[in-house]
Amino acid sequence: MQSSSAVPELAHTRTRPIHWVATATAVAGVVALSSVLQPDAATAAQVPGPQTKSAPAPVAPPDAAAAEFPLACGTVGLVVKKEASGDLDGDGRPETVAVVHCDAPMGTPPDGVYVLTGAAGSGAPRVVATLVDPEDRTNVDDFAVRDGDVTATLLGYSSDAVPSCCPDVREDVKWRWENGAFVRSAPSDAKRV
Repeated sequence: MQSSSAVPELAHTRTRPIHWVATATAVAGVVALSSVLQPDAATAAQVPGPQTKSAPAPVAPPDAAAAEFPLACGTVGLVVKKEASGDLDGDGRPETVAVVHCDAPMGTPPDGVYVLTGAAGSGAPRVVATLVDPEDRTNVDDFAVRDGDVTATLLGYSSDAVPSCCPDVREDVKWRWENGAFVRSAPSDAKRV
């Protein structure tokens, strides 16, 4: 028993040479048309547009080793004990805070804490603020510049009778630039040693 298809045989189900010629002609027409209808040449680099500005070159913080400090050390010279940099006044340029003392051969010389900025028109840094005066007879223990604050732990003396080897006062302090000056504050947990 042979069954016949209910759908008549369609002419396009068999490939004949005319089908290949028609396909080749259609592809050739698409290729020819695409070569005529090309997009315009890219002009993004040739047309002036909005100008982008590069970020300003970072400014190097003042070098504490090149500064002249208001510290009279005589013939022994001075030592930059610690230093840290950061933008303290919000002008976009870093300042350097330096802990400095005389290079005494014996004992524990008191520290001074100074803020340096780059001098206008020259590479020499200059002292713009004294946060701790060596005449206060204190030494700086912990010290940092972070988020516009200068923090330090100061070791000092409750009286002149306390030997300089053994500070008996410990105070945590912070300085922040406010209204054109460094304002000192002390956390409530300042301690005595």
